[in-house]
Amino acid sequence: MSSASDPLAALAGLPGVADSVDSVRKAVDRVYGHRVMRRRSGEITSEAALRGARASAALSGADWALEEVRRRTDFGAEPEALTVGAALRLTAEAGQLLSIWRQSPLRVLARLHLVAVGSTAEGDVVGRPRLAGEQVAEPLVEAPLPDAAEVAGRLDGLSGIVIAGGSAPALVTAAVVHGELLALRPFASYNGLVARAAERIVLINSGLDPKAICPAEVGHAEQGTEAYLAAFEGYLSGTAEGMAAWIAHCGRAIELGVRESTAVCEALQRGAA
Repeated sequence: MSSASDPLAALAGLPGVADSVDSVRKAVDRVYGHRVMRRRSGEITSEAALRGARASAALSGADWALEEVRRRTDFGAEPEALTVGAALRLTAEAGQLLSIWRQSPLRVLARLHLVAVGSTAEGDVVGRPRLAGEQVAEPLVEAPLPDAAEVAGRLDGLSGIVIAGGSAPALVTAAVVHGELLALRPFASYNGLVARAAERIVLINSGLDPKAICPAEVGHAEQGTEAYLAAFEGYLSGTAEGMAAWIAHCGRAIELGVRESTAVCEALQRGAA
């Protein structure tokens, strides 16, 4: 695909992006080469999923301790518990949607929203992009909200990019999918959780993180909500500098996720976890 027909290819050439891509690739290769991964990769995947879900919920205003998330079985009516429960369900569901993503990303996004809402579903606003006049509940993100017509057009555009594939590195594609969904907030609720789940799907499906052991959500949360929103402002700006900063932020998030899973590997190796 030529750069003219591959709109993400140009982003890969922005200043600093190649360095971010290279740094992420090296970090991921290191954790995949850890000796524990040869014998206990399933445990690393499960722990990465739990920690990623906890971190994604924290970025949506439900900052629970990891052990509380691990211990709890009831994620009922209280708002923070609902958010944590939604994040856990999304992380589990993401791995079931990999084969569909490249053929029908919009179908995957609808499914993710349906799973996030779960048993709290009300009316017909679940699992579809919002219509004109419908409200959006999205904690922490206060950027201007595109209208329903713009959302529909940009979702179609994003879907086309995903289906067409292209030469852009996984980091670039994942960052754009995440940023665009956060910018559009296409659903009535849980858009941040869905955006981060979609980022996870891209990273797994691309082959960068096929075993889902590099939870970018952990890194986004570790860098802090203020840094996350500041980097997102760069995405919203659409400038070369802003886009490069967002991609770099997402790259650093993956590297911090790698660090988290490396620590889990080392704890398992010592018999401490």
